[in-house]
Amino acid sequence: MHIETQRLLIRDYTMDDMKDLQEILGDDEVMKKCEPAYSLEKTADFLRAFCIGKKGAVAAVHKSSGKMIGYILFHEFYEGVYEIGWFFNKKFWRQNYAYEASRAVIDYAFHELDAHKIFAETIDGVKSVGLMQKLGMRLEGIQKSHTRDNDGNWADIFLYGLIKDQWSAV
Repeated sequence: MHIETQRLLIRDYTMDDMKDLQEILGDDEVMKKCEPAYSLEKTADFLRAFCIGKKGAVAAVHKSSGKMIGYILFHEFYEGVYEIGWFFNKKFWRQNYAYEASRAVIDYAFHELDAHKIFAETIDGVKSVGLMQKLGMRLEGIQKSHTRDNDGNWADIFLYGLIKDQWSAV
């Protein structure tokens, strides 16, 4: 995949992304609403096996600095149905990079891959849900007390989706 936005280059991962990916996945604050922060070894295994091996995610690279600042989960879950998700380096939070990258990937999925649907899930009912809504995704369900957060507390999972016909109207 190769997508350019105003500020980002979205591309497939390489092992050269290891250091920047560890800055993201190894950060407790970034991973707070997902799972415990990754060790260096876990990040390397994940990069090799999932991001590169299974092509399960793409990298968001800051064009002006060349730094990989965002992990975009993006893979075909079922035929025509893609899952999307995101983690960004916290130094780049609140600057609309996650929105810019996710919007570009969704647009690519609908127009280049002929995707039928994009979906995302989260236990973060504030920041992630807000971005899902900004992207035009609609609430499809809440799985009440369905998983545990990093502190061991039961948490709801919010499921959002977007169908291709809805995207053209966004």
